[in-house]
Amino acid sequence: MTSKNDIPEDHSQSGIEKIRAVKQAHEASLLSKANVVGVGIGLARRGPTWTQEMALIVLVRQKVPISQLDPEDIIPRILDGVPVDVQEVGNVKAQD
Repeated sequence: MTSKNDIPEDHSQSGIEKIRAVKQAHEASLLSKANVVGVGIGLARRGPTWTQEMALIVLVRQKVPISQLDPEDIIPRILDGVPVDVQEVGNVKAQD
C-alpha cells in the first residue's frame, strides 16, 4: 500500500520510528538468542531478492531450520506488529 506521494507506508518516518521502537524494546532479548549476531532496520529479503518492505532485521551466523532450534531461540516473524526478517551473515569480526 502506498501513501499520497507513492512512498510505501513502511518507509514513512512514522513507520521507521515504529520499527526503531520495537528494535529498542526487543534488541537485548534477540541478541541473547543462539546464533544471533546483530539487530538492525532495513529492507527485508525473500530468498535472494530484496523487497521494498521495511523490517526489523535479525542477523544470524547461519540460518537453521526451526525444528533444530530450542524454543527460546526461535525468532518470531512479527514483533509488536513489525515484520521481522532473519538474514544470514556468517561470522562477524571487528576490523582494526
